[in-house]
Amino acid sequence: MEMIDILYKKRNGEELSKEEIKYFVEGYNNERIPDYQMSALLMAIYFKGMNKAETVNLTNAIINSGETIDLSMIKGLKVDKHSTGGVGDKTTIALGALVAANNVPVAKLSGRGLGHTGGTIDKLEAIQGFSADLTIKKFADQVNSIKFSLGGQTKDLAPADKKLYALRDVTATIDNISLIASSVMSKKLASGADRIVLDVKTGSGAFMKDIDQAFELGRAMVDIGNGVGKNTVAVVTDMEQPLGNTIGNGIEVREAIELLQGEGSKDLLELCHYLGSYMLLLAEKVGSLDEGMEKIQEVIDNGKALDVFKSFVQSQGGDIKFIEQPELLHQTQDIYEYKALSEGYIHRLDAELLGKSALTLGAGRLDKSTKIDHKVGLQLEKKIGDYVNKGETVITVFYNDKDKLDGALELLQESVYISDAEKKPRKIIHGVVTENEEKRL
Repeated sequence: MEMIDILYKKRNGEELSKEEIKYFVEGYNNERIPDYQMSALLMAIYFKGMNKAETVNLTNAIINSGETIDLSMIKGLKVDKHSTGGVGDKTTIALGALVAANNVPVAKLSGRGLGHTGGTIDKLEAIQGFSADLTIKKFADQVNSIKFSLGGQTKDLAPADKKLYALRDVTATIDNISLIASSVMSKKLASGADRIVLDVKTGSGAFMKDIDQAFELGRAMVDIGNGVGKNTVAVVTDMEQPLGNTIGNGIEVREAIELLQGEGSKDLLELCHYLGSYMLLLAEKVGSLDEGMEKIQEVIDNGKALDVFKSFVQSQGGDIKFIEQPELLHQTQDIYEYKALSEGYIHRLDAELLGKSALTLGAGRLDKSTKIDHKVGLQLEKKIGDYVNKGETVITVFYNDKDKLDGALELLQESVYISDAEKKPRKIIHGVVTENEEKRL
C-alpha cells in the first residue's frame, strides 16, 4: 500500500477502505508519512468528504493510535457528557453533581481551554487546592465512593488526533464534518464511557455558527458512537449569547454553585435539566425525559447535589470554603460597570466577542504557556430581550489590570447592541439527534 494511491483515490471521490484509513493514520502518527502528503489528503477529504463508514473507521484508527482507558472497575453504567465548546459554559461543573446525586457514576475526563472558550479544569482550579491530576485508581475509587470524579486527559489518549488537528489548523481544513466528528469522538470513546450525551453548540459563540450544520455534526457523532456500540445522543443547544450570566473561571464556578443551591440563571438550569435527563435515561435510571427532569430538580431541592459537589471538591484537594463563600472565587482589585449608552431592548450580546473580552482580561490563554487569572471575568446583568434604561449597568467587569480592561472594553462595545424594537431571545434547546431520529424543537 502506498500513500500516493490513497491520495488518488480520495481525490477522485472514492471510498477509502478500513485498511487504507488505518495505514495513513498510523503512518502519520509514527512520522512515516510527511506533512505535505497528509496535507494533500486532508484537503481532498475536505472537498470530497467521507461517508459514514469512513468516518467511523477514521475514528477507530485515531482511538487505536494511543492508549484507551478501561473503566470496568467502576460499578454501573458510566455516562459521559461532552460539549463542543462555548462561552460561559459551566454545565459540566453543575451537571456532574446533579447526575451523580441520582446514583449514576460520572467519570469525566476534561481538557483545558484555549482561546475564548474556557476549560472545565481551568475553572475548577479557581478553587484553592483543587487538582485534576489523578491516577486511574484514585479516579475510579472516587467514582465508586461518591459517584463523581474529574481528571485531566492524558497525552497518550488519541495522540494521532493532536497531530492531525495541528495540521488541519494550518491547512484550512478544520471545518469538515467528518474530521470534526472523528476528532471529538475519538477522545470520548477512548475515555471509557458506556454511554455518551453530546452538547452540540450553535450560534455566534460556537464552532458551528449555523443550526443546520450543528444538526449535521450531531448526526455524524451519533452515528460514530452507535457504530461502535456506545449508545449516543446529541442535543443541539444555543450559543448565540453566553450561557448563564457569567464568563470567566471562578465566577462561573460561583454560578454553578448557585444552581446547585436552587438559584441562578434560567437558561443554565434548563440546559442542565435537559442534558441531565438524557444522562439518566441512557443510564437506565428513568423511563422518560420528563421523569429525568423531575429527578434532576429533586436533588437540587433536597440538597443532595450540593453535598455531592462538596465531597467531589474535597476529594480532589479543594478547599470547601470557596463553596461556602463563593464570592471569594472572583474577588478582584477593581470592578467596572459597563453601562447602556441608550435605552431599549438588548438585541445582541455577541457570545464570541464577550468571550474574547474575558480572554483579554486574562481569563483564558492564547497558548499553552499563558497563565490564567482565575478571578477576572464578566457578570451579565442583562440578557437578550431584556429592557435597559440609559446609564443602567449591562455588564459588570471584574479586573486586575487597567491596561487589559481598556482592551476588553473595546470588545464589549462591539458585542452589545440595543434597539427600540422588542426582541425575543432564541430558545436554549434546538433539538436532539438519536440513533433513529432527528427531532427539532
